Amino acid sequence: MAIEELPREVWEEFKAKPTIETRNYILMHYIGLVKDIASRLVYSYKNHVDYDDLYSCGIFGLMDAIEKYDINRNIKFDTYATWRVKGAIIDYIREQDWLPKSKRQKFKQVEDAFKQLEGQNGQAPTEEEVANHLGMSVSEINKTLSESYSYQIISMDEKIMDVLNQGNDIALHTATPEAEFMEEELKEVLAKAIDTLTENEKMVTSLYYFDELNQKEIGKVMGLSESRISQLHAKAILKIKAYLEKYYINN
Repeated sequence: MAIEELPREVWEEFKAKPTIETRNYILMHYIGLVKDIASRLVYSYKNHVDYDDLYSCGIFGLMDAIEKYDINRNIKFDTYATWRVKGAIIDYIREQDWLPKSKRQKFKQVEDAFKQLEGQNGQAPTEEEVANHLGMSVSEINKTLSESYSYQIISMDEKIMDVLNQGNDIALHTATPEAEFMEEELKEVLAKAIDTLTENEKMVTSLYYFDELNQKEIGKVMGLSESRISQLHAKAILKIKAYLEKYYINN
């Protein structure tokens, strides 16, 4: 969501003499950022979280960003605030821990099998290969991926946040040139990871992470049902997570 930047004078006034009035003025100017992020995330977790709760967490994230933003760093406030707001909301969602233990364990089996087969073969395994490895049917694998879809998204978002915040809390927790570099590097690594996916998985992932569409919107673009989009996205997340882990271990 593009929001017009506030004049530097507003920030200088706030940093020199931080008043509630000025803080609230800045807060209201960027409130649309919180609404946009909360609306997008609540759709991904619509059966597990409430919009008002995400919105409240996002407000606290925005207030934190306003307090900690360094006007002398070469980074736009909305870029910095986006990750602070999203980070606050992701922390809240993670704490809800809604996936039953049995389903979490089953998903872990599928994820571990995926990583093991990829390590052995040097490429992402097919659903059939994972199913054969675990003694399951392909439909059971797909059901497990669909049931754990929301859990996988939060896991993926956490993975991205971890990458951005590695190295003594650099990257977007402190507005530094290193932060911008790491964000650009992450985009490049994600693009390379996406190149390893099937065409449909590529489309779903690109529309979700780069165009920031939700499952319903992606389904309309691709002419597929939301459940099919969730399935494709879940498989893509497994592949991307494995790629990110391998990349950052080797680098």
